[in-house]
Amino acid sequence: QVQLVESGGGLVQTGGSLRLSCAASGRTFSRYTMGWFRQAPGKEREFVGNIDWSGGIRYYADSVKGRFTISRDNAKNTVYLQMNSLKPEDTADYYCAARRGGVVVTPTPADFGSWGQGTQVTVSS
Repeated sequence: QVQLVESGGGLVQTGGSLRLSCAASGRTFSRYTMGWFRQAPGKEREFVGNIDWSGGIRYYADSVKGRFTISRDNAKNTVYLQMNSLKPEDTADYYCAARRGGVVVTPTPADFGSWGQGTQVTVSS
């Protein structure tokens, strides 16, 4: 298991940007596929994007494609989520997750075994 801690959430206006970070513990970070999910109040947790161990393969939810970018720095045991052109509907708690297997085109939360505590993102209109 890998321990994950997210940071970087906050309040931003529509059209603004935020970068979330997820720091992982352990020496095996590079073996994990990393993902980002989000959960809005009263809604189920939904997939945002995931990235393979090398950073070369990434998949995104249609709702964020072209606006959000996932990247990782294996030397720093950190994965990032750059969020641009934010919309009020992006408001949610954002969670970092890790899985031992490869990337999944449209994963569910059950595909990931380790989770962070979440960081809140609020986009004001």
